[in-house]
Amino acid sequence: MTEDITLDNYGTLVEPDTLRIQRLLPGPIERVWAYLTESDLRRQWLAAGEMQMATGSPFEFVWRNDELTDPPGQRPPNYGEEHRMQSRITELDVPRKLAIEWDSTGGVSFELEPRGGEVLLTVTHHRVPDRSTLLSVSTGWHAHLQVLAARLADGEPEPFWDAINRLKADYEQRLPA
Repeated sequence: MTEDITLDNYGTLVEPDTLRIQRLLPGPIERVWAYLTESDLRRQWLAAGEMQMATGSPFEFVWRNDELTDPPGQRPPNYGEEHRMQSRITELDVPRKLAIEWDSTGGVSFELEPRGGEVLLTVTHHRVPDRSTLLSVSTGWHAHLQVLAARLADGEPEPFWDAINRLKADYEQRLPA
């Protein structure tokens, strides 16, 4: 039996420093899990980086957002062509939960829940240090998840940077000052 779920595609604050954003994605859960954990698939919507699937395992994320969509859209002037970040797996429950920590913007958990032929993905980004970072994290997750949803549906996503530029004003209004 499939439970109806209505999701607001926008992230919400569940605590002052914690953003939660959800997407109902085409399944099965193993396919969505592969897009979270396999570097070749993850680089198509988020960042490359080989992971050893073990709690405590370090890895490096490598973002090349210009490569996520064709065309990529207009990159804002304060973003580079590549960004690298050292990360570590902090929780692992294959194929239901992956939690990671990284540098100065806290950590992220990805939780997967089967919903009939679809999968509910819940992304929770915690310990966001300030409002500026929160706005960047919110627009970033929203745009990256749009790309993931399009990839899983075999569709074409909106140009990544155009989504970032459009979403920034939305999140500035939606998130408290």
